[in-house]
Amino acid sequence: MATLILVRHGRSTANTEGVLAGWTPGVHLDERGAAQAAALPARLASVPIAAVVSSPLERCRETLAPLLEARPGLPVETDERIGECHYGDWSGRKLGELAEEPMMEVVQQHPSAVVFPGGESMRAMQARAVDAVRDWNARIDQKHGEGAAYLMCSHGDIIKSLVADALGLHLDLFQRIHVEPCSVTAIRYTRSRPFLLRLGDTGELGALVPPVEGPQENGGSGDAVVGGGAGAP
Repeated sequence: MATLILVRHGRSTANTEGVLAGWTPGVHLDERGAAQAAALPARLASVPIAAVVSSPLERCRETLAPLLEARPGLPVETDERIGECHYGDWSGRKLGELAEEPMMEVVQQHPSAVVFPGGESMRAMQARAVDAVRDWNARIDQKHGEGAAYLMCSHGDIIKSLVADALGLHLDLFQRIHVEPCSVTAIRYTRSRPFLLRLGDTGELGALVPPVEGPQENGGSGDAVVGGGAGAP
């Protein structure tokens, strides 16, 4: 069966501003995010990619632009099922402000019980993303043969939920997973089980260095960054 290459979008203006973007329109890559996207074709140069599937949101389309320019004719389609979680009334709000919401503890400790006000449940988010991957695995196998690789450009919580599914982890454990902006995660699917080949690979180790002062973005307080965070400084 297919090998899925998951790319989180490059760093966005919402990431650097500490805002939970969700489906808020007009969120674009910042300068660093654009540089991350520009480096993506070289990072994937040795990988034969049969097709590309993108979240419909601008930051994902901008992340893919350099890769598609480097590989003219590469088929690309949009699938709303791998779009960001619908955070509803939380969308567009500062993460620091949301940390004070009583529901944030549930988001951190029991995400399978979370339904965002005016939005969707985290269970529904994972289910639609997993359904999308199953559908695309079948399409890629049928059109390109078993063993073909394809790429999906999506979002932090979506990718984390797909990794949890591949590892057989309950959704309540998915906050233990972290993926940096423009990181590459790879899952090879077989008839019996998926294999996680890469997780959050950025090709650099700066994110492993603790900051000299101040809390770490993830790990300092023990809380995960909802939406994925801005990555290493």
